[in-house]
Amino acid sequence: ASALVEEINQSGGKAIAIKADVSNANEVEKMFAVLEQELGPIHILVNNAGVSSRGLIQTIDEAEWDKVMGINLKGAFLCTKRALPQMISKGLGRIINITSVWGITGASYEAVYATSKGGLITFTKSLAKELGPSGITVNAIAPGPIATDMLDEELGEEDKLSLIDEILLGRLGKPEDVAALCLFLVSDKASFITGQVISVDGGFIA
Repeated sequence: ASALVEEINQSGGKAIAIKADVSNANEVEKMFAVLEQELGPIHILVNNAGVSSRGLIQTIDEAEWDKVMGINLKGAFLCTKRALPQMISKGLGRIINITSVWGITGASYEAVYATSKGGLITFTKSLAKELGPSGITVNAIAPGPIATDMLDEELGEEDKLSLIDEILLGRLGKPEDVAALCLFLVSDKASFITGQVISVDGGFIA
C-alpha cells in the first residue's frame, strides 16, 4: 500500500494509506474522517476488502464464519453507509462491490466465502434500486481466478494449471484486468449502468 501511495503521488495524483479493520464500525468511522480531511468529499467507493475461507462446511467453526462475513459483507455495509450521506447530498456517486464468480455459482469447499460474495451481489442489486433516484450507481465486479497473493496462498502450481485449463482465454486474470473495469464503471461513460454484476473471468463461467 505504501509503495502504491508513493507511485500515485509521484505521478501527480494524491493518495494516502490508512490501516483499518472494515468489520469494525469505529475503525471505519476514523478511516473516513481521515480520508475526508486529507482528500475531501467522497464520491467513489470500491468495496474491495476481502478474505478467503477454504474447507468442508462441517470443519468451519463459528469464528471463521464471523470473520469472513465481517470483512467481506459487513465491511461493505459499513463503508457504504458511511460514504452515502455525501453522495446523496450531491446527487452523485459510484459504488463498486468486488464479489467473485463463486458468489454467482457457489463453490464446493468454499461455501462460506461463496456465501459472503453471493450476499454482496444481492446487496449490490438492492442498493442500486434504493439509490438510483439519488443519482448513485451501484455495480458489482465478479472476478474469476486472478493472479494474486491470495490465490498463491490457496493453490499450488498444479492446481493453478488445472484452473487455467478451464479458462477460455487460457490464462489467469491480472489485477489490472479488474482495475480497468473499475475505472470504466466510475467514469461518465458508465453513467447509465447500475445494478449489474459483471464477470472478469476470461470465460471461466461462460
